[in-house]
Amino acid sequence: MSQVTLSTLLRSLLVVGLTCGALSVQAQDVAAAEAAIKAGKCSKCHAVDKEKTGPAYKKVAEKYKGKADAEAKLFTHLTTAPKIKVDGEEEQHVKAKGDEADTKNLVKYILTR
Repeated sequence: MSQVTLSTLLRSLLVVGLTCGALSVQAQDVAAAEAAIKAGKCSKCHAVDKEKTGPAYKKVAEKYKGKADAEAKLFTHLTTAPKIKVDGEEEQHVKAKGDEADTKNLVKYILTR
């Protein structure tokens, strides 16, 4: 292998390694998201893969799949306590507990189910 090819290969590997490292920083913290779900009592109305009084996280992820504004819309929903219909009755959705980073992590968790 020539010196130039080896140098190019090593640079490429370095770029891939750095990119993967950057992606893992943005990854969700599953344990923290599940703790937020427990603290916010989200499981009362939601589950990962089955319908309760609220939609399953899988259904929410499917609804927003491929939409550029998915994270922003779900973040707004979780932080503004909008009115929702439950069993035909209108009620206030509970706001997500925790700070902005916790809520963004929760959003990523829901959208990746």
